[in-house]
Amino acid sequence: MEADGSAGLAKSAALKLSEMGERTKQLGSAMQDPKRKRRLILVIVCVALLLDNMLYMVIVPIIPDYLADLESEQAARAHANSSLGRANRDNLDIQIGVLFASKAILQLMVNPLSGTFIDRVGYDIPLLIGLLVMFVSTCIFAFANNYGTLFAARSLQGLGSAFADTSGIAMIADKYTEEAERSRALGIALAFISFGSLVAPPFGSILYEFAGKRVPFIVLASVCLADGILLLTVIKPFSNRTRENMPVGTPIYRLMMDPYIAVVAGALTVCNIPLAFLEPTIANWMENTMNATKWEMGLIWLPAFLPHVLGVYITVRLAAKYPELQWFYGALGMVIIGASSCTVPACKTFGQLMLPLCGICFGIALVDTALLPTLAFLVDVRHVSVYGSVYAIADISYSVAYAMGPIVAGQIVHNLGFVQLNLGMGLVNVLYAPALLLLRCVCQVKPSNSERNVLLEEGATGLYDTIRMEERKLKRKGLCGAGAESRTLSAAEDRRRAAGETDA
Repeated sequence: MEADGSAGLAKSAALKLSEMGERTKQLGSAMQDPKRKRRLILVIVCVALLLDNMLYMVIVPIIPDYLADLESEQAARAHANSSLGRANRDNLDIQIGVLFASKAILQLMVNPLSGTFIDRVGYDIPLLIGLLVMFVSTCIFAFANNYGTLFAARSLQGLGSAFADTSGIAMIADKYTEEAERSRALGIALAFISFGSLVAPPFGSILYEFAGKRVPFIVLASVCLADGILLLTVIKPFSNRTRENMPVGTPIYRLMMDPYIAVVAGALTVCNIPLAFLEPTIANWMENTMNATKWEMGLIWLPAFLPHVLGVYITVRLAAKYPELQWFYGALGMVIIGASSCTVPACKTFGQLMLPLCGICFGIALVDTALLPTLAFLVDVRHVSVYGSVYAIADISYSVAYAMGPIVAGQIVHNLGFVQLNLGMGLVNVLYAPALLLLRCVCQVKPSNSERNVLLEEGATGLYDTIRMEERKLKRKGLCGAGAESRTLSAAEDRRRAAGETDA
């Protein structure tokens, strides 16, 4: 009787183990399905971008108060007088500005190197490196107790961002080759960037108020670690052999000299200047002009998330129907940013101020969603379809704006005034918008699928172009597996040899 019972238990355990094995196999096969794997990659990249922008903005409500407490403790120990207290306050403002800008400054310095590195080794390993560096910097933030450690953590975050942001966006551009799909995927990534930037200040201030300084950073570090583990599970970067056959990308200095890419990079910098310059200055202006409370200063950017997402959605839908007007969507966005920036100083209440800030974020969504896919398209038709360096240029464009913001904006407000700052930013955006007309000749000949032979009205000019074109055709038919890729390669080789024999 006991033997029968134990045999039954063993049989049921074996059945459960076999069921678990089957489910594991099904999960593994589902993760290897190209469409599902591509969606998982998009999720991984979006979470990485969300984390990076939350880490960038979460310190906004935390660090000034935390550094002020540290300064007060040091002043109490030194029995400072009032004049020394004012000097310490001025020194604290400088320290906060330098701390906020250090991330963008280091990111700006590392991006040319990270773009070249990504072009050489692929997109997955640099993304993993970026996530690991961001995890370490977040842990340092959680346990830092002096300005020097905070500065090191902030700078280290810039190093991680230079790898994670660039490789993540480049990976999306590489996986989504069709223009409509690429615009949609990059639009989703931009929505996560916006959400991270706008939700981080209230997230950080609430947890800092009720749970202390460490908790917000520990939460973000845990999510970062989970995203890295998911990356190792889905992509398996150290077992991926495709990078051995990767073509050599165009050097970043040659991409910078491309006039079309230079125009796009300039537009990305100019359109982000109002956001980068207002973030460190608008809180003091609100306190001085409308006696705003702490929660109003912390939540003023949060309503702008909805128009940003709306701008992304509208641009993606319009780009799918009228892809030749991408330059116009970007120019329209810059005009909206300029008009909104000029109206900020006229606002007298919290409700009034929300409208121009929503207009700025809506315009930024139009510009980013229209021009980021355009960068990949320009590389496809004018250079080699490797995207690390071109999106490093895009990251440099953002970093220029956000590196200047915390340092330059305060000086402009102090010397010229808040009104002049906003009028200047608005005027620069409106005056730069016509420069995007230079992209019209490129965008007008753009078909729905960016294949080089159609764009240039000629056949493939090399083995790599031939392989890319045939792989895209097979992908659209759902046939692009490992066998299909090898057949494409051999067929392209045969055609090249035949062409050589004919010429001979």
